[in-house]
Amino acid sequence: MRYSVFLEPVKEPEFQGYYYAHIPTLDLTTHGQGMEGALTAAQELAEAWIAEKRARGESVPVESKSLIAQIEVPDALLRS
Repeated sequence: MRYSVFLEPVKEPEFQGYYYAHIPTLDLTTHGQGMEGALTAAQELAEAWIAEKRARGESVPVESKSLIAQIEVPDALLRS
């Protein structure tokens, strides 16, 4: 089973070079150093989370379709 992972740079100075890894279908977020580190952390988190769900007899969400879209917010709204 494949799950989409959305990567986003962490913007805190002490975490320079780190990325958040969001797995929307599972509603999970983790982070790691660099994109590879974030993907590794996401893989480990997803596997542990799924194993825990299965151990409890709970269902695991299946990703049916992955889409990425963007919206545009006017710059004027972001200015103080």
